[in-house]
Amino acid sequence: MRRSHLLFVFALVSVVALTGCKTRVKRVATDEAIDLSGRWNDTDSQLVSAEMIADIATRPWIEEYRSKNGKKPVVIVGTIRNLSSEHIETGTFVKDLERELINNGRVTFVANKTERGELRDERKEQQTWSTVQTQKRLAAETGADYMLQGSIKTIIDQEGKTSVKFYQVDMEMVHLETNEKVWMGDKKIKKVVKKAKLKF
Repeated sequence: MRRSHLLFVFALVSVVALTGCKTRVKRVATDEAIDLSGRWNDTDSQLVSAEMIADIATRPWIEEYRSKNGKKPVVIVGTIRNLSSEHIETGTFVKDLERELINNGRVTFVANKTERGELRDERKEQQTWSTVQTQKRLAAETGADYMLQGSIKTIIDQEGKTSVKFYQVDMEMVHLETNEKVWMGDKKIKKVVKKAKLKF
């Protein structure tokens, strides 16, 4: 058989094989842990945020603040820096942290920088277009006492098809006026990832 015929037969077999493949979709519970690539995923984000906020809530800084000021501390989530070697959607992680903070009930929580901009624009619009009875006052925001900041870092060790991915999330609670750090915490995650060998 000539080479041109062999190439034609190979191409035809490839097309038949590809058209025979179908995409399959299976719905799963949103809290089910699924690791496909070994990279940071939604399970990691939810796990770390829940454990971090649980630790924050049990430390003495909250009770010390309440006994001194007679109210719950007001907290805002600041920047969570991605210092890792891969793309991590820090916005999702921030939302996980905010949800855990609000649901915990031990602190008062205020909108972040991006959200405040939209709210301020709305209040300014109300001064012109809303009735006096329904207008919301300018310069009446609740100021935060503390800001929660942090970073995500990775260390990757690889040999052949096997790699070890180590994630470390460091966070700290800082007083906005004095820069005093009242809480520091970290969470570590380690994954062994083995890539399958290609089969022909």
